[in-house]
Amino acid sequence: MARIPHGRLATYGQIAELIGAFGCARQLGWALRRLKLPSVVPWHRVVNAQGRISMSLSREGSDWIQRDLLLAEGIPVDAEGRLPLRQFLWHPDAHAGD
Repeated sequence: MARIPHGRLATYGQIAELIGAFGCARQLGWALRRLKLPSVVPWHRVVNAQGRISMSLSREGSDWIQRDLLLAEGIPVDAEGRLPLRQFLWHPDAHAGD
């Protein structure tokens, strides 16, 4: 995840595949949810495959922190957590130096 550039997004499934954990997108999300904040891991750049922040009361406000961090990077996010995934999706092969 450290390779995801500022102002770019990745999906949980995309990261799971990159680490060889095919089909483990949900488990990746659970692991990220347990990070202590603030974190040096750019967890906020990982969103679901529908192009949304996974908004939930169980996140205890980290969903709103994620929204604010993405907005600060220039990625528009609406109040429901929707964002333009296609426009900001990170393509690791195209950014081999990242």
